[in-house]
Amino acid sequence: MKNLKNTWLIILLSTVVACGPSNKKEESTADKQEQESHDSDFKYTADEFADLKIIRYQIPGFEELDIKKKELLYYLYEAALSGRDLIYAQNYQHNLQIRKTLEAIVNNEEVNNDGGEDYKALMVYLKRVWFSNGIHHHYSNQKFEAEFSRAFFEKAVGEIDAERLPLKEGQTKEDLIATLGEVIFNPEIAPMKVSLDSNGDLVASSAVNFYGEGVTQADVEAHYANIVKAEDNQPEYGLNTRFVMENGKLKVQTMKVGGLYTEAIEKIVYWLEKAIPLAENEQQKLTFQRLVAYYKSGDVRDWDEYNLAWIKDTASRTDVVNGFIEVYNDPLGKKGSYESVVSFKDMEATKRIEAVSKEAQWFEDNSPLMDEHKKPNVTGIIGKVITVVVESGDASPSTPIGINLPNNGWVREIGSKSVSLGNIVHAYEMSSKEGKSSLEEFAYSQEEIDRAKKYGGIADLLHTDLHEVIGHASGRINKGVGQTSETLKNYASTLEEGRADLVALYFLYDQKLVDMGLIESLEAGKTAYDDYIKNGMMLQLKRLKVGDEVQEAHMRNRQMIAKWAFEEGSKDSVIEKVVKDNKTYFVIRDYDKLKEIFGMQLRELQRIKSEGDYEAGKKLVETYAVKVDPVLHQEVLERYKDLNIAPYGGFINPRLVPIMEGDSILDIQVEYPESFKDQMLEYGEKYSFLKLN
Repeated sequence: MKNLKNTWLIILLSTVVACGPSNKKEESTADKQEQESHDSDFKYTADEFADLKIIRYQIPGFEELDIKKKELLYYLYEAALSGRDLIYAQNYQHNLQIRKTLEAIVNNEEVNNDGGEDYKALMVYLKRVWFSNGIHHHYSNQKFEAEFSRAFFEKAVGEIDAERLPLKEGQTKEDLIATLGEVIFNPEIAPMKVSLDSNGDLVASSAVNFYGEGVTQADVEAHYANIVKAEDNQPEYGLNTRFVMENGKLKVQTMKVGGLYTEAIEKIVYWLEKAIPLAENEQQKLTFQRLVAYYKSGDVRDWDEYNLAWIKDTASRTDVVNGFIEVYNDPLGKKGSYESVVSFKDMEATKRIEAVSKEAQWFEDNSPLMDEHKKPNVTGIIGKVITVVVESGDASPSTPIGINLPNNGWVREIGSKSVSLGNIVHAYEMSSKEGKSSLEEFAYSQEEIDRAKKYGGIADLLHTDLHEVIGHASGRINKGVGQTSETLKNYASTLEEGRADLVALYFLYDQKLVDMGLIESLEAGKTAYDDYIKNGMMLQLKRLKVGDEVQEAHMRNRQMIAKWAFEEGSKDSVIEKVVKDNKTYFVIRDYDKLKEIFGMQLRELQRIKSEGDYEAGKKLVETYAVKVDPVLHQEVLERYKDLNIAPYGGFINPRLVPIMEGDSILDIQVEYPESFKDQMLEYGEKYSFLKLN
């Protein structure tokens, strides 16, 4: 599971980290001076449009790596970007053709030089498509509204020679114009990428391309019900599959070499195979080999074997996540979206997260879970801070700031890896300093503001650490109960992210962290509580349009926890809603009792997961997580107007450039592109491998 940057940290950074130091005790004076030197002449914010901010990040320490590691990272970098088209194809069936058509318009100098309002609006639309890997918002899942005219689109495409357009086999230019014109401009076509409305058919009402035309939720559930389960109740279905209807029967298409999306997957395999001889050790070599075997076979057993090898690769400095992994884009929570994160370990910063992982058994033993839901022996939990080299697919441009993998429940019983994306977090922090802060606007008192400035940075980092390292790895499912994608279905992601958040919240206000030397005092925990309640009750509403319900799983989990805690806390004045100068605030009056409430919530969410209690999970989500107070929502939007803070952030990747002598790589240099548009057009030229079909 990944802790998305845009689910939690971006709000904190705009309210907290921008106003104060990070308090990261593990950084040496020399490290800080070196980073400050880099920061002084590096512009982090590159572009802003719609509700988005584009940020640049650096790769500190890359130049110090030996050439073998640099070359290895370069091959993994190329493998990551070679799969870029996959996420477009997975998100919606027309995404690739739309993206390539819009890129053709932008690359057409006659239209490009037009400079009119329609062209400017088209350029913003295309940037949004690049950011979200398709025509649906990366967070709300709603289809974008085009602010350029259909007549302009048709004229612009019509002026381009047919051989320069991304036509499917047998398709004419006129067919393309008509088809894409309807998809882009007709609001009734594919309005939601992922629909979580349990009152409808989740498959039929979702535009995501894991399911072909005519496939229904009933068809899919019947198919899964007939699949024989393997040991430990693990269902034998692949994350890398797509279902289509052929002659009235459900057919499974597998994403693999020789199968669905083979053109891009072959390129991924090509670069992975070049990486194998450069592996740092035998375990990493085995991991790469098993990943290649999986891409070639498409078999879920090979995916399991890869994950088992990957969690044992703990000695390597370099690492990669690559595959069909997170299931947030599947309304049924079973299909994985392509993503890749290439990285190397930040040796100094890892000390903080390692301190947390070493105490995993203590956290499990002292959690408020029922005894039967606790793990008696917590093993194989690895935590580290990484320096990201490149991200692709579902991890880019919008990126996680923490990752805990693998998601496979029975593999997680053996072990898992948790990482914090150190240079990504730093880039968010530095970018937020280049703009305004919302802390003074939404904090109730000067005491709260001062505390946030002092402790916000470390509280935020520890929330991510505890969420990923302890949260996702904690608890156990009762014997005979299926995995959450089976038992909790469309509510599984929301409930799991809420459970991990609650683990973090419960222990953020615990003397244990002081004793471990991770925080100076429990005041840091108070800051974490202040920010979580503000965010869940108010701040995240800035991402929604008036009248919208909450759809995205991470937003749902935060609102669920905050509203539920407010309701429970209102009984004893633990949390108070205060209106001052016609502005609403949520003020915590008793932090000790709020911790007890978080503990109660955690115990119940773990019970729901352990017992597979679908009805209880559904009731919690539908009661607290979905509906929005329209009056409060309007107030939040009004208060944010003057701040002009983009709700979402994403990244321009650095570029790795090999320095060659003949066929040999002498060195790898890092370049830092400044233009989001230029990078996306470059990627479109260099990494477009999938055929249109």
